[in-house]
Amino acid sequence: MVVTIDESNSVRTLRLNRPEALNAFNDPMRDEVTSAILNAATDDSVKVLVITGAGRAFSAGMDLNPGDDAYESNYSLADMFDAFLDFPKPIVLAINGIGVGFGCTMAGLADMVFMSTDARLQAPFSSLGLTAEAASTTTFPQLMGYQKAFWTLLGSQWISAEECKNSGLAFEIVDPADLMEIVYKHVNILAKQPLVSLMTTKELLMNPRRETLRETYKRENASLFALMGGPANLEAIAAFKERREPDFSNI
Repeated sequence: MVVTIDESNSVRTLRLNRPEALNAFNDPMRDEVTSAILNAATDDSVKVLVITGAGRAFSAGMDLNPGDDAYESNYSLADMFDAFLDFPKPIVLAINGIGVGFGCTMAGLADMVFMSTDARLQAPFSSLGLTAEAASTTTFPQLMGYQKAFWTLLGSQWISAEECKNSGLAFEIVDPADLMEIVYKHVNILAKQPLVSLMTTKELLMNPRRETLRETYKRENASLFALMGGPANLEAIAAFKERREPDFSNI
């Protein structure tokens, strides 16, 4: 299992569990996360969903290493995105370490984000000759303001936990040793509320945004596929393999 699941007091916790790969999403992890979110959505014993990572990383995003060719996926990336977007109850992230790519943009799909003080995020898409994903071109400006979102999504730089808190991307930053204690302190308050109230209020919050985010995701994917295999992307891949800085001067 590349995702472990725990439950207590109507709070279900998903722990991304590929620490040797910095919890990067391979096909089995994508399937297990999507399945777990869909199951929690329809399970009335679950009021709040918490997602965190095992080891020193939250998630390094999508795994760039080829997986098992014989593995047959049950869910696509779009299915996982829809599972996040349509989840009718609170989703809370406990970002315990580095978050890269989807490990960063996932923050825009959560209802609350807690980060350890030593955690940091990176949206490396420009440095890969690609573009942002997971509807972050809408969610990040909404949370951070346009200029900070612009820098985060285009600059490919590391963003500290303190910067995330100050910009509105994170609700609270916490000493690493206290992260889960503080997360559960907050989510247990939510879990004491009536499920019908949690779900109704979240729907009122999400209804005006949901289809906009879905359309954003589609536009981002179209742009992403158009850039994949292009000159900038190929130069980024070559530079990575050759362990050098990419040269985008003529691209």
